[in-house]
Amino acid sequence: MPGLAPRVVLDLREFMGNLLDRRTFLSLGGGAAISAAASPRLWGLDAVPAPAARDEVETRLDDFTTNYMRAMNAPGMTQALTDTKATIRTVGYGFANVDLKTPVAPEHLFQIGSITKSFTALIMLQLRDEGKVDLHRPVLDYLPWLPVNMPYGPITAHHLLTHSSGLPDASGIFQSDPAARHVQGFAPGAHFHYCNLGFVILGQIIEKLDGKPWYQCLQARILTPLTMMQTAPVITIDSSARSAIGYQPFFDDQVYPRQGRLAPRPPEVFASSAGSIAAPPGDMAVYLRMLLNGCHGIVSTDGFRLLSTPYIQATAFSPSAYYGYGIAVDVLDGHKILRHTGGMSCFASSIHVDLDGGVAAFASINAMQGYRPTPVTQYAIQLLRAQREAKPLPVAEAATDAREVDNAGEYAGTFRNSNGKELLFKAEDKRLLLVDGARQIVLQRNTGDSFVSTVQGSFSDYSLTFGREHTNSKTAKTADGTTPPAIPSPVVEVGYGPDWYVNSAYRGDREFTVPAAYGPLTGHYRSASGDDVRVFVRKGLLWIGDTPLTEIGAWLFRVGDDSWSPDTVEFLTIVEGRARLLRVIDEDHLRIEVGS
Repeated sequence: MPGLAPRVVLDLREFMGNLLDRRTFLSLGGGAAISAAASPRLWGLDAVPAPAARDEVETRLDDFTTNYMRAMNAPGMTQALTDTKATIRTVGYGFANVDLKTPVAPEHLFQIGSITKSFTALIMLQLRDEGKVDLHRPVLDYLPWLPVNMPYGPITAHHLLTHSSGLPDASGIFQSDPAARHVQGFAPGAHFHYCNLGFVILGQIIEKLDGKPWYQCLQARILTPLTMMQTAPVITIDSSARSAIGYQPFFDDQVYPRQGRLAPRPPEVFASSAGSIAAPPGDMAVYLRMLLNGCHGIVSTDGFRLLSTPYIQATAFSPSAYYGYGIAVDVLDGHKILRHTGGMSCFASSIHVDLDGGVAAFASINAMQGYRPTPVTQYAIQLLRAQREAKPLPVAEAATDAREVDNAGEYAGTFRNSNGKELLFKAEDKRLLLVDGARQIVLQRNTGDSFVSTVQGSFSDYSLTFGREHTNSKTAKTADGTTPPAIPSPVVEVGYGPDWYVNSAYRGDREFTVPAAYGPLTGHYRSASGDDVRVFVRKGLLWIGDTPLTEIGAWLFRVGDDSWSPDTVEFLTIVEGRARLLRVIDEDHLRIEVGS
């Protein structure tokens, strides 16, 4: 209706599609949950003076940001807003150091993760402008030593830049086994499959053609020309001294409830052309402004066109998103935007660049809990654009409390396993409760029909995943030709790790054949970097965390449901009836016996 401000719906569960990157997948293997709960947080955010808002836009954004941080249990956030001419605002919320109660300040570095990929793409486009690289030439022409098997066809820089090479989402080129090769899973260009490995390879091409390490190329070609002099091209102990403290789940081998306990992570060293930049908000405003202005002075007009062309659909970012070169290309409220997220061990970031509206936003939090602050940057550009166009400011809905389960009654009831053990679920006031003896555990929605316990140490090794009755019936259209909303099929089962329970309405199979070879593979594994995974059998299938595995070879399994996925797990070194080593994509995990 005319005169009414538009409402911006920001259901946090809808914005977790930022992407399931490799680090997040590994944490899910250990049972980490991605969800939101608007319960009191641990950080005492209200103790930090609120930023000084100059107008209604900043007031609304501050209110939304602080509410978002409480809901998502974020220790601190840095934020930058810009238009095509100048930085509008840089601001910090919460704490850079919780123990010392140090507020986030404009000089604090935050790790931007995979937003780094757009920097790498720009360097490749510079080399193209200089005639030093052909983006459609096979990468083996530049790096003949690459340990890659390509049964589906040659891979080019274009494929790497668009995540369509068919390579697995590994974090590095070289593996612990010198004979190991990364194996292509589909024909180049056929699918979008997020791939950190591809951008690590691009970094090697840059080093080869520019004659110096990638991070020095980044400094000389991007950071210095843009006067981003406070930005660290790689994460080092020295740069960590200028950084906000990063936080991660304290119990990293269990599922993580949104308001769970966090712990500081020690400084780390990380250098990768896929994601190792740490920057303050002022420098990120400069970078976003460069993108708003068509990368003027950094790449040619044609180079920017290539960067921002939507080549391949990338629904991991949004249902309407495509991927360009190192950045997602999308449409928001009819405007063309560039967007990306970044996830590190203990930082999560987001950018939105409204090319048509001439405004952009950056946000980063100093914790890794599975989500990205995408709602914040999206709402920021919608506010700024409305202000510039003299339109009513959009109204953002409050963050969703993941403990509120509107359909809790669908999961209520008693479920039993083959040994007679029962799980009892109750629905009370939009809460789903698991009855554990005399105690009732509030469950928090993960995604869909998956939930996690909010009580650490009680049902916190795995997610609780409900299953529904499978039906093939189609919803009939009404007399006016419309299709009514589908009625969910009844919930009939629930899985908790290797345990499987059914209710009285279950009519399916109850006995499953388990290959004898699976027995030695089940157990608890952990990597040197602290990634924790549990492998078990349920309903005849082998699982890693919440993800089913498909056998494709001797002790070799594909991850997930896509038949073309190149991501695999491999069990190695079977000794005395147990696998002792598990390779998840490219990272080695050793069996541990405590808590298996």
